Amino acid sequence: MPKLVLGPLLRYVGETQATVWVETDAAAQVEVAVSPGGVRGRAPTFAFQDHHYALVQLDGLEPDRVYTYTVELDGGRVWPRADPGGRAFPPSTIRTPHGDHPLRIAFGSCRVAAPHEPPWTLPPSANRRRGKGADALYAFALRMRDADPDTWPDLLMLLGDQIYADDTSEEVQAFIRSRRDVRRPPGLEVADFEEYTRLYWEAWGDPVLAWLLSTVPTAMIFDDHDISDDWNTSAAWVEHMRRQSWWDERIISGLASYWLYQHLGNLSPDDLDDDPVWPKVREAGDATRVLREFAFQADREVRGTRWSYRRDFGGTRLVVIDSRCGRVLEDGRREMVDDEEWAWIEEQATGDFDHLLLATSLPFALAPAIHDLEAWNEAVTDGAWGRPMAWVGEKIRQGIDLEHWAAFGDSFDRLGALIEAVAGGHRGRPPGSVVVLSGDVHHAYLAEFSFRGEHAGHGHSPAWQAVCSPLRNPLPLDQRAAHLRAFRRPAQAMTRWLARRAGVPQDEIFWRVVEGPRFENHVGLLELDGRKAMLRVERAVTPEGGAGDPSLEPLYDHRLSDGGLNPGPPGDGR
Repeated sequence: MPKLVLGPLLRYVGETQATVWVETDAAAQVEVAVSPGGVRGRAPTFAFQDHHYALVQLDGLEPDRVYTYTVELDGGRVWPRADPGGRAFPPSTIRTPHGDHPLRIAFGSCRVAAPHEPPWTLPPSANRRRGKGADALYAFALRMRDADPDTWPDLLMLLGDQIYADDTSEEVQAFIRSRRDVRRPPGLEVADFEEYTRLYWEAWGDPVLAWLLSTVPTAMIFDDHDISDDWNTSAAWVEHMRRQSWWDERIISGLASYWLYQHLGNLSPDDLDDDPVWPKVREAGDATRVLREFAFQADREVRGTRWSYRRDFGGTRLVVIDSRCGRVLEDGRREMVDDEEWAWIEEQATGDFDHLLLATSLPFALAPAIHDLEAWNEAVTDGAWGRPMAWVGEKIRQGIDLEHWAAFGDSFDRLGALIEAVAGGHRGRPPGSVVVLSGDVHHAYLAEFSFRGEHAGHGHSPAWQAVCSPLRNPLPLDQRAAHLRAFRRPAQAMTRWLARRAGVPQDEIFWRVVEGPRFENHVGLLELDGRKAMLRVERAVTPEGGAGDPSLEPLYDHRLSDGGLNPGPPGDGR
């Protein structure tokens, strides 16, 4: 009988529809049965390089209901498992939303998969994976297990670096050594699709995480380590990587695996109907050729491929923005996304919303000193200080990862103008809040936006940048100290002076940091109730003595909106 390899993952949930993703060890007919009500969804698996996947769509659910579900392969039940890994968990559920209920979104990024057992921290010479501290997502799942289901989140937003293709665990390295010579590039980094599958099995296979992912709907977006550190930093970086003999297989395998494991489940049933790749995959049965050609084309030609997507939750809209694969890095242009995708983003941000959430793996508003440093670097690398300094600027860019929105000045201005227009009521009724959700930088902070342009001094929706990273991968102490200095005024003054000397104009949007930075392993929880909004960030802690399960304790709570408008700017914190 076929068996589950990974899953089930509960992906999209709407008022009447849901999707469930699985990976199996052989071709099978997958059936998801929902109770009460008798709704059933069925789908055959499709193949990619001898691996088998299915996305089962469920229709006919009722709003504001709690369902349990089971999974069968060729008529044999495989979920829930007979042996849940030594822990008892509640049944996997599908909770359909209703507009009158508060919306809870848990979010975070950058999670190193490792054994979930003490000791949680070890000296630098010991196993580096076990030295990453307690996993905030693992602790979150354990708390959910014992909590009132009415308090469970309605969505888990994973903001990148769920897997580390360029920083593999000892277990994955043993697998790599068993199949190729690691003395040849890319060494102990992931080289092909088979090795990518090991990363996903490691990230999602633990019984505690498996239950969490079967019960909480998930939305995901990649970041650089899903492919390679500094992925698509610049045209020079891309040109260098494409000269490497192993790169084509890496990028094809990375994007194909991302489409299979993450992107496919991001799409609502309506989006699936419009997706140009999904029908070809279903019709092919064996989708190896289809997805390999798609992945190669998506890397080589940005136009025509969109990884960004949206989800609606009653009066709240979530727009998830790709800030990695859709970059324009040619003909002297640097943009986060091409003009066609940007027009789509603006369209999705237009309407009457209770809240607009913009999720992007890379923070829009950085520590002020880093923001100005990245803007300076882009100007210098573009020739503001002459050709020799342009060469130096490129080396600095790649050496210290100057690649966020601030390093793509046109795109930064576009997104800033969009946030201002939405908050000011120029794209519909002003929402209760505009919140940018991000990860990547391995620390957590909250910043409040104000505007220098048309809305300076006038009422606008509260607008925020909420960063929560990492779930499990804290910065070393020396890097924490450097980042902490970037939030302080002496460093801000120096990098702002550099940026002005390079001809960087003053930003029309500005921000002040009101919470953080914090450098532990964290998870964020955003709660939206009507037009009100509240943010909580919690850190993972271990029991005294290091034994036992990790738990969570609050770092800060901050009210983002009482439902009204801000009277004007709180002052230039930059």
